[in-house]
Amino acid sequence: MSKFQELINGDTPVLVDFFAEWCGPCKVMAPELKKLVEQQGERVRVIKIDVDKNQQAATAYQISSVPTLVLFHKGQIIWRQSGVLSASQLGVVLAQKGF
Repeated sequence: MSKFQELINGDTPVLVDFFAEWCGPCKVMAPELKKLVEQQGERVRVIKIDVDKNQQAATAYQISSVPTLVLFHKGQIIWRQSGVLSASQLGVVLAQKGF
């Protein structure tokens, strides 16, 4: 968990995708996150956390459904939403947050 803490405490915003292997909507989310990375480049980091393998993180951030996306900046949660979003919708969220 220390590597995770190091990542979310950095200056670069980090979008965390809390997902599960068995989750259909999570599979739909994966290519959208890939597109987002292609569009945003180094401006945002995207990491995926499997809630079944990382129950401690899922509990700590009160993840009750997957996929849940949480945007961190300098250790703070600045946005979160459950469900599938397109890369363009995520781009709008990042722009609204100043990234």
